[in-house]
Amino acid sequence: MQTASRSGPDSSPASARTPAPSRTGRLPARLLRAAAVFWFVVTALGQLVFATYVAGLYGRATVSGHPELWNKVMPHGYVAGETFFNLVLGLHLTFAFVITVGGLLQLVPAIRRTLPAFHRWTGRAYLATAAIMSVGGLVMVWGRGAAGDLPQHVAISLNALLILTCAAIAWRHARARRLDLHRRWALRLFLAVSGVWFFRVGLMFWIVVNQGPAGFDADSFSGPALTVLAFAVYAIVPLALLEFYLRAQRSRRTVVQYAAAAGIAAATLVTGVGVAAATALMWLPHL
Repeated sequence: MQTASRSGPDSSPASARTPAPSRTGRLPARLLRAAAVFWFVVTALGQLVFATYVAGLYGRATVSGHPELWNKVMPHGYVAGETFFNLVLGLHLTFAFVITVGGLLQLVPAIRRTLPAFHRWTGRAYLATAAIMSVGGLVMVWGRGAAGDLPQHVAISLNALLILTCAAIAWRHARARRLDLHRRWALRLFLAVSGVWFFRVGLMFWIVVNQGPAGFDADSFSGPALTVLAFAVYAIVPLALLEFYLRAQRSRRTVVQYAAAAGIAAATLVTGVGVAAATALMWLPHL
C-alpha cells in the first residue's frame, strides 16, 4: 500500500496522461443531471396525485359497492350485466394505482442501492402488472370501446405494444445481469407505462395555453389536436427525449449536454403546468 506522502491522487501515470475535467466541462453534466432530477420530482408528485385520485374515486366507489360511480368521469365505464368487461376494467384501475406507485419506487436510486431484493421483487411485479394492463387495455379499447376516435385508439394500442416490448426486453436483460441495458429499457418502460398520464397532463396543458378546447371537439372528444397529442405522448416525445438524455450522458460534447438539459427543463415546465391544471380541474374535484 502506498502512503499519501509518497503518492497523491494525481501522481499515477494514467492521471498524468489524462487531465482532470475542468469546472467548465463538469457544468453541463451537472446541469443535465439536475434537469433530470427536477423532471422526476415534478413527475413523481403529479403521478402520486393521480394515484390518489384513482384510489379516491374508483377505489372508494368499488369498496362502497357502487361501481356505477365510475361513470362520473369514465364514459365507457361500468355497464350493468357485462361482468367480464367490468372485471377487466376493475383490474385495470387497480393496477393503475399499483403500477403508478411501483414505477416511481423503481426509479429511486437509494432504494436500488440499499434494498436490492425489494427492488427486484417490486420490479418483477411491475413488469407483470404492466403486461396485464396492456393486454387489458387492448381488450377494453377494441372489445367495448373507449372515449375518442379511431386514431386515438390506434395510438393507445401502439402504446400497449410498446409497453409489452419494453417489459420483455427489460426482463431479458435483468435475467442476463446486463444491468446497464436493463436500466435503459426499464426507463423506456416507465415512460411507455406513463403514456395515459402524459396524455391527461398534455391535454390540460393544451387547454390552459389555449384557454379552452382548441383543435378538437369536446363533445365527441376527437379532432386533429387530440390525434397529434395521442401519438406524441403515447409513442414519440417521451421516448425520444429519453434517448436524447441517454446519448447526452455518454457524450463529451458540452453542446449536446446543454441541449439535452434545456429540452428536459422545457418538458418539465410543460409537465408542471399540465399537472397543476389536471390536479385543480380534473383530479381534486372528484376526491
